[in-house]
Amino acid sequence: MYDRALASLPGGNTRTTVFMKPYPIYAARGEGCRVWDVDGNEYIDCINNFTSLIHGHAHPALVEAAKRQLALGTAFGLPTESEIDLAELLASRLPSVDQVRFANSGTEAVMMALKAARAFTGRPKIAKCEGAYHGSYDYAEVSLDPTPEAWGRNAPVSVAYAKGTPDNVLADVITIPFNDADAAVGLIREHGSELACVLVDPMPNRAGLAPADKTYLDALRRITREIGALLIFDEVITLRLGYRGAQGLWDIDPDLTTLGKIIGGDFPVGAVAGRKEFMAVFDPRYGKPALPHGGTFSANPVTMRAGLAAMELLEAAAFARLDAIGQAVRTGIDDAFRQNGVPGGTVGLGSLLKIHFADRPIRDYRSAYLTEQEAQRQAIFSQGLLNRGVLAAGYGLMALSTPMTDADVDAIIAAASGALAEVSASV
Repeated sequence: MYDRALASLPGGNTRTTVFMKPYPIYAARGEGCRVWDVDGNEYIDCINNFTSLIHGHAHPALVEAAKRQLALGTAFGLPTESEIDLAELLASRLPSVDQVRFANSGTEAVMMALKAARAFTGRPKIAKCEGAYHGSYDYAEVSLDPTPEAWGRNAPVSVAYAKGTPDNVLADVITIPFNDADAAVGLIREHGSELACVLVDPMPNRAGLAPADKTYLDALRRITREIGALLIFDEVITLRLGYRGAQGLWDIDPDLTTLGKIIGGDFPVGAVAGRKEFMAVFDPRYGKPALPHGGTFSANPVTMRAGLAAMELLEAAAFARLDAIGQAVRTGIDDAFRQNGVPGGTVGLGSLLKIHFADRPIRDYRSAYLTEQEAQRQAIFSQGLLNRGVLAAGYGLMALSTPMTDADVDAIIAAASGALAEVSASV
């Protein structure tokens, strides 16, 4: 299948994140927390389409919601009640949210949030954390993966992620360190008169998945108010941490929040959400809005209905169960590291965890950056998991789902222990 794909798809697929050597595994079907590939191999799915499938695959309630809407129509050149229903649910759960604007991906949600901040403040620049992933918008992906030789000595520098990124994009992005409140506040204050917003993920996956210090987020909240910039929380992933998302866990009210993944019920989705005064930049009632926004499939009713069903399933008991299995997997893998004499362990919260092969504290992008030896161990471990029937991201990320049983948790830990034994034998 890969040989066939190479003829019509660059590199044989459409997503850089799913490529692997010598060729990707092609999925055939999924059910609950399991996936079967085209060769008939079965895996416990611990990546769940990179955190989006919080209820696993083909959940009956989500399938039924989509089927009912399919019979009525998939998309219209008109609004539908379905977008009101989902927006009301999201606003009821997130204290910082009055209104919601739907899009089709997390990338688009972040892009629109940054543009909304510019439209509201009239300022050109943004600040974001070094190593944090916020989708594929030019400005949001600055300094996503700088190598050590590109690290600034006194402060992070803005480094292009993709070749061809215009210099003016780099000039309009101030890169700040994660979990270093004093340094971040100093940089933000230095550029304050030009900053439209500060964009932060409270537990940035690509930057190590280390949870933000409460003092760090409090400092960002204070300084953005001081300089008149907006604070944007990227909760495309972290909404799955609790009933009120990461902002509920940290007790922080951002000005805007970007959403995606789990709010779409397994369908493509994104959203910008926030207070009415900030969301007013989208309002077309009095003529051309400050920020016009369309999207042929934005708020399509299939996504809205499936998303509503998915979110309604995520009541307090569901989050308590996700917290419990997440803690069990983290504890089990940490024990396996010690038993096999391999340096490293897990970080994360709730249903998210990331595996690190380092004996230093993981607090930010730089402390999470892999040495050559650590990268080799990570590769052996990832292959070992795969060969034992557990599907996880190649860089150590796991995102667990509600269909997982205690037996599944035990199987994940056993697979990780076996993979770590391989790592130990390779040292």
